[in-house]
Amino acid sequence: MTRFGPAGLADSFREMGFKKSIEAAEYLSRFGLDAFEYQCGHGVRVKEETARRIGQALREKDIQVSIHAPYYISMSSVEEEKRLASVDYLLQSARALKAMGGRRIIFHPGSCGKMSRQERLTLATDTMEKAVEALDREGFSDMILCPEVMGKINQLGSLDEVLSLCRVDSRIIPCVDFGHLNARTYGTLKVYEDFMAVADRINSVLGDDRRTRFHRHFSKIEWSKGGEKRHLTFEDGRFGPDFEPLMQLIHDRSLDLVVICESAGTQTEDARTMKQYLYSLR
Repeated sequence: MTRFGPAGLADSFREMGFKKSIEAAEYLSRFGLDAFEYQCGHGVRVKEETARRIGQALREKDIQVSIHAPYYISMSSVEEEKRLASVDYLLQSARALKAMGGRRIIFHPGSCGKMSRQERLTLATDTMEKAVEALDREGFSDMILCPEVMGKINQLGSLDEVLSLCRVDSRIIPCVDFGHLNARTYGTLKVYEDFMAVADRINSVLGDDRRTRFHRHFSKIEWSKGGEKRHLTFEDGRFGPDFEPLMQLIHDRSLDLVVICESAGTQTEDARTMKQYLYSLR
């Protein structure tokens, strides 16, 4: 089963009269959505009791929750203190997500800076190993870490770099952001075969059930020489990628994905558009 939902709450949340995060379940159910990515990009600030209430409300509506860890995580930092702090941010995210009843923690791998990409990847791999050990030690062995494919060229997070991090442990699955991937490769995702090549690459590197259940972000993104510039909505016709080829691929290969939409302000509506299109194929 493929689930669809937004990253955070779209503009329509307040426009429809909702005010508190605990109301997200009712809001999303009105759109027929069954996934939600809770945003902790600026820090894990949700209290445990609030997280439990949010999770309970989502479960009652059969909405699967994931969490986006703080943006300032840097698994590849040259400073050991920052890498260890990144492990702690993942633990904080795990505690909040555990209270919500979810399992998938999405995070940004880090930057490259002036070091080679391989040197940064080596640092990030070491940090990833420490993160897995820390999660196990603290009782979060059921949590799933999801390093995200990034949109800017100077960020660690190409598809192959993310897949390399996933090889640290079988519980790590890739968060393939197709908008980011399209931006960092200057608009290469155009037709069905382009998306199929991404799925085939995941299969060739991981070679297990992760190839059919990876986490997925989607939005149209404006890009330039440096890669990602800004997120757009499905109404934008200048930049891609288009979602239809990917929905066809999900249908053809019976992929069991969580599809999180990151459109700029219309992520709920655009997530519904993708879900309706996929179900029209069936």
